[in-house]
Amino acid sequence: MRTEQDLASLGTTIARCGLVTVFVWVGGLKFLEYEVENSKPLISESPLTALLYKRMGARKLCRLVGVSQVILGGLMAARPFAPRASALGSLGAAGMMVGTLSFLVTTREAWQEHGVPQLSVLGEALLKDSVLLGAGILTAAEALRAAR
Repeated sequence: MRTEQDLASLGTTIARCGLVTVFVWVGGLKFLEYEVENSKPLISESPLTALLYKRMGARKLCRLVGVSQVILGGLMAARPFAPRASALGSLGAAGMMVGTLSFLVTTREAWQEHGVPQLSVLGEALLKDSVLLGAGILTAAEALRAAR
């Protein structure tokens, strides 16, 4: 029984550390020009972001996303001191992953045709967000338990 609890605790800790690393690192990259250019096909075609893209432009929208990601990463990292804040950060991360997973449907560059539609390299990169979505939900639940 203890081994199961230890494994669950270790898995949750690794998931949280991975989420924090991804969100802070990728959030920081949103301030670089190459990341702005890479994001254009995603944000310009999505119903979730197209209006913001038109109003703000790619650079400002990427910076807004970057700031949001860094803040969410910081909240998740605060788990030892502020588990409720960490749960909020994890839920925010999960919500952001739902948004990025929607890019699989709205971004033509996520797919390639070889007789049968297949994921492109971009599509494969987006698909990993399903794991991050699960990690966000898992770490939110753990942080809420810790807050009790």
